[in-house]
Amino acid sequence: MTHSVLPIAPEVDVIEKTFSALQARAPKQRALTAKERVQRLDALYAEIWKRRDDLKQAMWKDFRKPAEEVDLTEIFVIKSEIKAVKRGLRKWMRPKRVPGGLAQVGSASWVRPEAKGVALIISPWNYPMQLVFRPLVAAIAAGCTAVIKPSELTGATAQVVAEIVSNAFSEDEVAVVQGGVETSTHLLNLPFNHIYFTGSPAVGKIVMKAAAQHPCSVTLELGGKSPVIVDDMKSMKDAAKKIAWAKLSNAGQICVAPDYVFVPTHRKDDFVGAVKEAMLEMYPGEIDGNKDFQRIVAPHHAERISKLVDDAVARGAKMVLGGGAEADACLVPPTILTGVDPNAAVLEEEIFGPVLPILTYDAFGEVEQFVNARPTPLALYVFSKRKPFVSKVLSEIQSGGASINNCVIHVSSNHLPFGGLGNSGIGSGHGEYGFTEFTHLRGVYEQRFDGAGALLMPPYSAWKTKLIDRLLRWL
Repeated sequence: MTHSVLPIAPEVDVIEKTFSALQARAPKQRALTAKERVQRLDALYAEIWKRRDDLKQAMWKDFRKPAEEVDLTEIFVIKSEIKAVKRGLRKWMRPKRVPGGLAQVGSASWVRPEAKGVALIISPWNYPMQLVFRPLVAAIAAGCTAVIKPSELTGATAQVVAEIVSNAFSEDEVAVVQGGVETSTHLLNLPFNHIYFTGSPAVGKIVMKAAAQHPCSVTLELGGKSPVIVDDMKSMKDAAKKIAWAKLSNAGQICVAPDYVFVPTHRKDDFVGAVKEAMLEMYPGEIDGNKDFQRIVAPHHAERISKLVDDAVARGAKMVLGGGAEADACLVPPTILTGVDPNAAVLEEEIFGPVLPILTYDAFGEVEQFVNARPTPLALYVFSKRKPFVSKVLSEIQSGGASINNCVIHVSSNHLPFGGLGNSGIGSGHGEYGFTEFTHLRGVYEQRFDGAGALLMPPYSAWKTKLIDRLLRWL
C-alpha cells in the first residue's frame, strides 16, 4: 500500500494531479461496501498504533506534549471514533424508507445516503493527529476520497501523519499535502465536494468564501470564547479542579477550553483560592521544568497571550497566579486574573492559552447580558446542583454544545454532535454526525402504480376545480 509522501509545499501541478487522481477514484470509493470501508479504518488504526512512539516523539518536538496526553487525547480518541463507526456504519449506510402523502399515492420514497465525493480536510495544530484523523474517519466511512492539509506549525507530527496515510491508503484514496498558507490557497481553488475546516473564525470565513466559488458544502469547526457559569454551591473545590484541568490541558490550546468564569460575588475568594490550589497541585514546582505542562506552539503565539495578560493588568486586573512568561521559550505559566476590565482584550479575543479570567455576578441577568452580547460560543459550561438554574442557563444562553458540572469532556463523545453555531461554526462532527457531514442524503421517489394525480392535471374543468377545493378542505 505504501506510496511516496508528497514533498512539503508541492508545486501547483503536483497538487492538481493529486486532486485529479482522487476525483477519478471517487465513484469507486462511493461504491465501497461497509465491510470494505471498515477494512480501511482498521488499516488506518493499525498504522497509528505502529507509529505510536513516533507520534509521541513528534508532538514532544513540536510543542512538548506529554506522552500520556498523546495517548489520552489523540490516540484513544481515534480508536474510540473508529469503534463507534464500525458499530453503526451498516445501519447509517442503509437506505431509509420514508412515508408519502396523498400526492404520492401509488409510490414509494426513500433516502439513499451517498458519498459527496472528494473532501478537503484542513486541520489545526493544537491536536495535530486527532483533528486530522477524526474527520478522515468520517470521510472514509461515508465513502469519500480525501486530501488532508495538516498545520505547518506542527511539522514533525504532520510528517508522521503523512507517512501513516501513505502506508494505510492508496494514493488515489487519501493524500496528505503539507505546506503553509500558499498551499492552502492552491487547495481551496480546487472544486472539492466538501471542505471540513477546523480553526479560527477569521480563517473560516476565507474557507467559506472559497467554497462558494465552486460551490461546495462546508463544515466549519471554529472557536470563540466559551464561558463557565458557577452557581452558589456549598463547595467550590470540585468545580475548581475540573475548570483548572480544562483550562491548563494542552496549555489552554483547545477550542472549547474555558475562556472565562463567572462566580457569585460573595463566593469569589472561595473559588479563586480553590482554582489556584488545583492548578498548583496538578503542576507543582517550577513550571519551566515541569514535564507535564505543555508549551505554546510558537513564540508569536506565546507573545500574543502575554500581551493579553499585560493589557488586562495595565487596566487594573490582579494577577493571582502567573507571571514570568518566556515567549522565545514558548512558555506561558498558568495564570489567574481577577478584577478584569470588561473592555480588556483578554475578554474580547479567544485566549487559546493557560490564562483564566475570573468575573463576578450578583444576579444571573448580568451573566446573560454579558455572554449574549458576544458571538455564540462553541461551548458553554455550567456548574450547579440546582436543576432550575441549569435549565435557565441552557434556555437563555446559546452555544454550540454544553456541559453540566464538567468541562471539555463532551467533545470526546461519539454519540453527541460536536459543532458550533454562527461565529463558532457550521455543521457537526463525531460518530454518525460526522458520517452525515460527508454524505449527500439523496431522496428517491418511485411511482409504482398510478394514483389520482392525473385527475388534477390541466385542463381545469369546473369539476376539477371543485375536487381541488374539497381536497384542500379535507387535508
